[in-house]
Amino acid sequence: MTEPILAVDQLTKRFDRLTAVDRIDITVAKGEIFGFLGPNGAGKTTTIKMIAGLLLPTSGRVRICGCDMAAEPLRCKELTGYIPDRPYLYEKLTGSEYLSFIASLYSAPGRKSHYQDAEQYLHLFDLWEWRNNLIESYSHGMRQKLIMSSIFMLDQPLIVVDEPMVGLDPKSARIVKELFKSKARAGTAIFLSTHSMEIAEELCHRISIIRDGALIAGGTLDSLKDLAADGVENLEDLFLQLTGSFELQDVVAALRNG
Repeated sequence: MTEPILAVDQLTKRFDRLTAVDRIDITVAKGEIFGFLGPNGAGKTTTIKMIAGLLLPTSGRVRICGCDMAAEPLRCKELTGYIPDRPYLYEKLTGSEYLSFIASLYSAPGRKSHYQDAEQYLHLFDLWEWRNNLIESYSHGMRQKLIMSSIFMLDQPLIVVDEPMVGLDPKSARIVKELFKSKARAGTAIFLSTHSMEIAEELCHRISIIRDGALIAGGTLDSLKDLAADGVENLEDLFLQLTGSFELQDVVAALRNG
């Protein structure tokens, strides 16, 4: 059996008496877009930070391309592109300088610089005319597009992304979705956390749902629908049912009826 790009085994994180993530198991294969869904406070961001190597787990382990995060953290981070929902960038650099700096961190002797691949993304995201402006002058959406450009140019085997469409205009959001599909076709594994059920339905090959730190369901969209009650036709209704929020339909009905 082929080694998955990402393997999460019994991953757990406790903060004092609070168990934020409780013994979860996840695998993401080469070329797969994996959706990670859950309500606010379910443990999504804590899980993402452990996968990205930003937070130490209480127990369990994360492996990326067979490398153990605890034993080889630098190698795992080299293999992983992380796109947070709120990009933190060096504001006194220009967009071009930032991309050059990121490329230099991942360059190897005798190989071309990743920066040579950045130009296409600057054009694609309408950032080319802004490449020599300081990042402090960028809007939130422009910053999001810049950090995405920095990750896409590196062409790493795993991309971990948290709420990718926050702050993006419709054109950029469409481009990002098509880039994810293209990257997956080329073999990149994508771990995608989102509150957008439409994005998850369109992009994800498999989905897991987390609630109160534990995984409560997982599989393809069709297999998840088999778990639901009759009348569930889309991922939004399914999500609300599985996370205990299905009574929202009664609330909506009451509001519509005045």
